Amino acid sequence: MTDHYSALGLAAHASLADIKKAFRQKASFYHPDKNDAPDAAQRFAAVQKAYEVLSDEAARQAYDDNRRRNLLDDPLQTAQEIWQTYTHNILAP
Repeated sequence: MTDHYSALGLAAHASLADIKKAFRQKASFYHPDKNDAPDAAQRFAAVQKAYEVLSDEAARQAYDDNRRRNLLDDPLQTAQEIWQTYTHNILAP
């Protein structure tokens, strides 16, 4: 499961204003025309998808419900995914 909050560098309780601000910053940074990194286009797409989901109230609610359900269904796998995302974000420039 993709962590949209992590893609934008936000906590799950972020406001819509925080989501918009983070999207503008991340999209500007990872835009393929401005960033020569080999994974810039992929990260830009992830930021766009995260914004699409989190800025829509119904989609965000469904996403949050699914996240909570996944944490309860398979906590070990969820913990591994969280740590992989966390370490990737720390080690990636």
